[in-house]
Amino acid sequence: QYGGKITDNLDTRMFRTYTQQWLTTNTCAEGYTYNPATPIFPISKNFQYTVPVFAEHKEYKTFISGFPEVDSPEIFGLHPNADLTYRVKEVNALLATLGETQPKGGGGGGGVSREDVVFAKSTELMDRLPEDYIEDDYVAKINKMGGLSIPLNIFLYQEIQRLQKVIGKARFILKQLQLAIKGEVVMTDELQETLDSLFDARVPKLWTYTITGDEFSWILPTIGLWFSSLIFRDDQDRSWLNTGRPSAFALTLFFNPNGFLTAMKQEVVRKHKADKWSLDDVVDRTEATNFERVEQVRAPPAEGVYVHGLFLDGSAWNRHDNQLVESEPKKLFTSMPVLFVTANSFSDQLKVRKEMFGPQGPYECPVYKYPKRTDRFFIFFVTLRCTEVKPPAHWTLRGVALLCNTD
Repeated sequence: QYGGKITDNLDTRMFRTYTQQWLTTNTCAEGYTYNPATPIFPISKNFQYTVPVFAEHKEYKTFISGFPEVDSPEIFGLHPNADLTYRVKEVNALLATLGETQPKGGGGGGGVSREDVVFAKSTELMDRLPEDYIEDDYVAKINKMGGLSIPLNIFLYQEIQRLQKVIGKARFILKQLQLAIKGEVVMTDELQETLDSLFDARVPKLWTYTITGDEFSWILPTIGLWFSSLIFRDDQDRSWLNTGRPSAFALTLFFNPNGFLTAMKQEVVRKHKADKWSLDDVVDRTEATNFERVEQVRAPPAEGVYVHGLFLDGSAWNRHDNQLVESEPKKLFTSMPVLFVTANSFSDQLKVRKEMFGPQGPYECPVYKYPKRTDRFFIFFVTLRCTEVKPPAHWTLRGVALLCNTD
């Protein structure tokens, strides 16, 4: 799941869990099996995955020949939905390859040309683009909210700066593309790539990455999803700017969610100045609330923030008992309720964990910007309640994570 190599702490946790579960003194004992005690789906041929002890070579060959053609994901600790996820990715990769290799030239049948289609599409997109942010205006509004001495105001200022760069770049490229289609400017390789992408409903590379390959905006597979995200990001930032800090934040709509959490912790630390808290000494405290929808949140918490828009991958959430449960078959993602996120001192957080999660402790669920589970897209950990029957190790093997985007 993480590339088969230990490159970060999550890799270490995964490999440690594997060894604790399956590389023990009982592994070679008679009767030991890798099959789950109560599989969600029946194992093919009711095969028992064991470490056999035979006297003859041919007995081992007979045992090996009895293996199912496709191993159940449950043998590796994963949910059966993991197989569906794998097959969906394979099909999407195939379709993407087919789309990239199809002919780019226009037909001679007298129909609408590629250029005409893209020209109309670019006009539609320009009409939907949010208006530009004027720096003097948004700085004045931020000053009315307390100015840049407040950490979350600094964060908002930086987010608006980055969003304006995206809006400005998209507007400029669309205008240049229309001029190139008319023949008034040269159709460069970059503009040709933009034309091909828009015709195929993909996001132009210039809109997603910088020339050096760094993330410029956000990574989504289609132009429709990308543009919807642009509108949602603009709505959140503009609403925050015009009407004040919201009661809950969509963590999925930030360029730098890690920076948002850091700014939040800075504000909490300042409130505990009398307790002599420092930013280096506090840790995240997270809790799943009873708010199923963001509309139910009427006011912000006394300290910390409410965040929403995250999806569980690898498990589901029992809203009644506030704990992890198995995913429903063929349902790959489950929306999480609103989360309460704040900062706490390390010693106080240890007490909170014992009170809230019992002797088995919580599952430390990693949160990622995208389904690609790498350090580059890791944000933070959320503590989720589980049971003694299915402790944290069970959900580690399930590969449970929270995602900001499922596409």
